[in-house]
Amino acid sequence: MNLTAVEANRDVVPETGAVLSVVVPTFNERGNVAELVRRLDLALAGIAWEAIFVDDNSPDGTADAVKAIGRQDQRIRCIRRVGRRGLAGACIEGMLSSSAPHVAVMDADLQHDERVLPAMLAKLQSGQFDLVAATRYVEGGSASSFSESRGRISRAATQITQRLLGTKLSDPMSGFFMLRRDVFEEMAPRLSPVGFKILVDIATASDGLRIAEQPYSFGERHEGESKFNVQIGLEFLGLLLAKLSKGLVDPRFIFFAIVGAMGIAVNLAVLNLALIAWPLRFALAKSVATFFAMTSNFILNNSLTYRDRRLKGLAMVRGFAGFCLIGTVGALTDIGLASQLYADHEVWWVAGLAGAVMGVLWNYAMSSMFIWRTR
Repeated sequence: MNLTAVEANRDVVPETGAVLSVVVPTFNERGNVAELVRRLDLALAGIAWEAIFVDDNSPDGTADAVKAIGRQDQRIRCIRRVGRRGLAGACIEGMLSSSAPHVAVMDADLQHDERVLPAMLAKLQSGQFDLVAATRYVEGGSASSFSESRGRISRAATQITQRLLGTKLSDPMSGFFMLRRDVFEEMAPRLSPVGFKILVDIATASDGLRIAEQPYSFGERHEGESKFNVQIGLEFLGLLLAKLSKGLVDPRFIFFAIVGAMGIAVNLAVLNLALIAWPLRFALAKSVATFFAMTSNFILNNSLTYRDRRLKGLAMVRGFAGFCLIGTVGALTDIGLASQLYADHEVWWVAGLAGAVMGVLWNYAMSSMFIWRTR
């Protein structure tokens, strides 16, 4: 990046502070940082702005690259998060760190067109809107850089979100938006730090939110790799289910329950295999199946449910031992409650369901408190 050009504009931010904070969540985006700052400098000429990079401890040194620029340009700040990860959480932390009246969120991969930021800001400053969402799916917008498969996934997710949640956003999967900071501050306690698409959460967090849209053309990735994968899709599904419950069910609990259901399938499959392939007694076969189920549940919860608190190394070994202990107590709780209810009422399915629910609640609460606790 041309640091001389940046230094020449260091007085752009007045003593009263920035009018706009641009929050940029990052993970392994070192190669894009300088170019993004250069583009923001050009696009926001004449506007008092700052950029807040929220980096999830990228191993490629993204935070170091941001701080190097920040030493030359007071408008560039970096929040380095250690021990936690996740796009939604990063966006929330970045916006909460801002004191500007307007905050924007955009990716660091240069696919979001920074040139539409002044138009988005003007719509907010008109006083008619609380949120401006950049969209690829209205006249003037484009998603032509998508591959055919990625395009189908995006359109399908958009239709599902619109039908389930009733949102009028033409591009609810967009991660490019701007809103008034006072509006965000009010809704922040109701937002989930878990997940990939925070715009849906924000757009449905408050009734009567005045929303405008801004068309833009989705560009090609400059450097690095896309973060989209099956795991991200499951996280988005969890967010939709949580929204359908009107916030009564936390997305993390939904992930935990989904993993638990998959564990039941693993348990039954291994049990069947053990009984057919090996002449094992049922008790031994069931023990083997339970161990495999607990192992799969732990691995999936570590990579999905508690992705932002993922355990590694020795901590993962200790966590697995604790998880098995909690699961054993949960199973005993399940059996004890179900047996008592069946003895009192003799309705097997009610007793079984109540015991299973209690077991899941116990496992989730204890796992959150002791295994994947916030560090």
